[in-house]
Amino acid sequence: MRKKILSLMLVLAIAVTSLTACQQEKKEPLKDEGTKIEENAWSYDYYQELNVVDDNYRNYYEIFVYSFCDSNGDGIGDLQGVISKLDYIKYMGFNGIWFMPIMPSTTYHKYDVTNYTAIDPQYGTMEDFDKLVEECHARGINVVIDFVINHSSSKHPWFTEACNYLRSLDASQTPSVEECKYLDYYHFSTEKEYDKYYQVPGTKYYYEGAFWDQMPDLNLESEAVRAELTDIAKFWIDKGVDGFRVDAALHFAKGNTSKNNEIMNWLYTTCTKMDPDFYMVSEVWDNLLVITDHYGSKTPSMFNFDAAQQSGKILRAARGYDKASAFIDTMMSYDERFSEKNPDYIDALFLSNHDLPRLSEMAANNEKYIKVGMGFMMMMNGSTYVYYGDEIGLQGASDKDENKRLPMNWSDADATGETNGPAGCNKTLTSKYEALDEQLKDGNSIANYIRHAIRLRNENPEIARGEMKKIDSLCVDYQAVITKTYEDSTIAIAYNNSDEPIEINIKDSEISGMKIRGYLTLDGEVVTLKNGVLTLPAKGFCVLK
Repeated sequence: MRKKILSLMLVLAIAVTSLTACQQEKKEPLKDEGTKIEENAWSYDYYQELNVVDDNYRNYYEIFVYSFCDSNGDGIGDLQGVISKLDYIKYMGFNGIWFMPIMPSTTYHKYDVTNYTAIDPQYGTMEDFDKLVEECHARGINVVIDFVINHSSSKHPWFTEACNYLRSLDASQTPSVEECKYLDYYHFSTEKEYDKYYQVPGTKYYYEGAFWDQMPDLNLESEAVRAELTDIAKFWIDKGVDGFRVDAALHFAKGNTSKNNEIMNWLYTTCTKMDPDFYMVSEVWDNLLVITDHYGSKTPSMFNFDAAQQSGKILRAARGYDKASAFIDTMMSYDERFSEKNPDYIDALFLSNHDLPRLSEMAANNEKYIKVGMGFMMMMNGSTYVYYGDEIGLQGASDKDENKRLPMNWSDADATGETNGPAGCNKTLTSKYEALDEQLKDGNSIANYIRHAIRLRNENPEIARGEMKKIDSLCVDYQAVITKTYEDSTIAIAYNNSDEPIEINIKDSEISGMKIRGYLTLDGEVVTLKNGVLTLPAKGFCVLK
């Protein structure tokens, strides 16, 4: 036993060391023995062998490169900084990364692209990106990049050439696509069709820019635009990118779900012809009915905004506003709705992202709600997405976007890799919780809770992929039990989202022969199963098999 503990302490030392250095050279992945996080931190005897399936059900980590890790001391995060943290990302159990935009742009957030086949110089070079993809794949981590095609930058050559052409016309001339093909790339009009149309300076023409006048909307029904996007998609797929996160898919065709679906289906079909395993997750920021309708595109994933956000179903269950039994009904409803539109859907689960308040803020800076929210999400079907920093309760403010994208807090004692964050962000916003290096030393920290929750998913592929069945007799108020079956293997998951321990009698149920396979509790409290009675601590989850 002493050798086992010493071995673990060595593993932890390696992990902490990797957090305090943004090195550019390749490092060996951290070894994860799957044993106790720290001597006497908690008692846990249920670690199983990892069983990570190589498919598009994954645990994703969302990274805003600008604020993540700086490798060259200029205060701006970069791709080499990300490479230096891949061992940490792997150590946490993530096997996918979603990168916010990495292409050249005029803004810090880079959602206005000026060149779709290059890397923004602030982040590094294309060689850095090639190395990043190589290092990710060496660790079993898939790479998903933001594909911003609803609009381009107003500084993109397509748009500037179109505008220059319009300015070159005299009053008697009619614009011609034959003379300037880029006219067809955007929505130009002689009328201000609604308040999001802006005048091309020096002309009588207007263009659509649903988000900002510096982000003109692309005409995604144009065959010429689709040809350009096909070439761009091929460029990144050839680079080894495993998927696209499709920005603002709701806005492709204003108020027209059918057209949105056709565009999404075209893009996905185009990409899967190049790579049959290609993945696509789309942002349809709207209510459940609208999200469901967009699964009619037959594309794999939509971010589940109904489950996410402060008023979403996950945090409501975490705080006890919705009882566990009702939450199970919600999960079953998601599956019924989405699978009816696309039987091959993969739910895209998240709590916060770069556009929303930080998880810590949404959870009222309450460690219990942060943990249990993550616990509920990690027990759901689909792929999970964790926004960088949420695994340590990173602070933020919802007053402006810059404060939702603050620097990752690697260490309070060592500034190596620290970024400045976006200009105008409030770096004085202090977190209630310790930096990552300290949290990894504490078995009961938020970071280790989330690491443990992800491990349960990686031990039990049924959690993400299994066909769900509710055990009605065991679903009462704040307690619930379901089964999930995947490839002839069945597990059960028991929930308690009350503030008190509960006893669940499984003796006479269909899971009576099952045993504890793993569990998730707030501060390492022990789950027991004796004489057919499962004792589940407050806000606890248990996996049985």
